[in-house]
Amino acid sequence: MEFPLLNAPDLPFKKREAASHKGTYGHALLVAGNLGRMGAAVIAARACLRAGVGLLTLNVPKDERFILQTTIPEAMLLMRQDTELDFTGFSAIGIGPGLGADSDSVRLLTHVITEFKKPLLLDADALNIVAARPDLLHQLPENSVLTPHPKEFDRLFGLHQNDEQRRETAIEKAQEFRIVVVLKGHQTLITHAGTAFLNTTGNAGLAKGGSGDALTGIITAFLAQGYAPFTAAKMGVYLHGLAAD
Repeated sequence: MEFPLLNAPDLPFKKREAASHKGTYGHALLVAGNLGRMGAAVIAARACLRAGVGLLTLNVPKDERFILQTTIPEAMLLMRQDTELDFTGFSAIGIGPGLGADSDSVRLLTHVITEFKKPLLLDADALNIVAARPDLLHQLPENSVLTPHPKEFDRLFGLHQNDEQRRETAIEKAQEFRIVVVLKGHQTLITHAGTAFLNTTGNAGLAKGGSGDALTGIITAFLAQGYAPFTAAKMGVYLHGLAAD
């Protein structure tokens, strides 16, 4: 199966206005990190800020907060154990990098999926939780963005023999659940509502831990800035690869 290729002229990047301020570019919430996995939160947060979000808050374990406050001083923090998450003021949420899959993480993800009514991205452990709880797939808000690598994809949708089979399933599932699927890999596939593109940027330097966390931050930043989810996903994947190039 052949797909159109994603190129810069196809992407509607908006010029950053001189008279703008931090409130112009959205407020993203990243729910990321856990004991021994705070690097994922740091990488996602740095990428989110580099991609132009106006304000960034991270939801992290209280005992791990100092890592974020010293490495990402621009970010605000919500302590995971303090209270049930209040979504007031957030433009978009990215959830999953380094989150873990314990019972607290399951409850938190379920709360986000069922209560947050704005753009949402699921990655990493958020995808693994959904794979173990298929009922959550049917509760995903329309236009949610899922960013699985091949193993996460197979956990979600069953074993596949090759990338061609995964791409076919990705297109089907994106239509079935009315979501955006970013199937990561060589020439990442981005699909929504029966339309699919293959990315043209990136290289094998991205084949390492942390690359997906950076992509989560970038796409979440574009969601928070008001780009449509399919557009945000395409832009994020393209720029993520271009940065590696």
